[in-house]
Amino acid sequence: MRVGVPREIKDQEYRVGLTPASVRELVSRDHKVLVKAGAGAAIGLSDHSYKLAGAQLAGGAEEVFGWAELIVKVKEPQPAERALLKPGQVLYAYLHLAADREQTWSW
Repeated sequence: MRVGVPREIKDQEYRVGLTPASVRELVSRDHKVLVKAGAGAAIGLSDHSYKLAGAQLAGGAEEVFGWAELIVKVKEPQPAERALLKPGQVLYAYLHLAADREQTWSW
């Protein structure tokens, strides 16, 4: 499976969907992982640590969403991210829809 990890863009959200240790586990099971460059920087997870774990780095969110079969995020997709989701793609994220009425009705 191709697993994509974008950088969280929700205001005040600095976490990242997968840690380097999680990436290592997925890669060891023959999955491919693409992480947006800088995705973990705000919490001290370097691009280098993701590369050592076996991830490839992406330059932008469009690349991550366009390539991945599974998107792993922490928070609900923001409007710009929802526009990048495609049919058949799986989103694995915490959906706090009560705080986002527009998104609640768009699904």
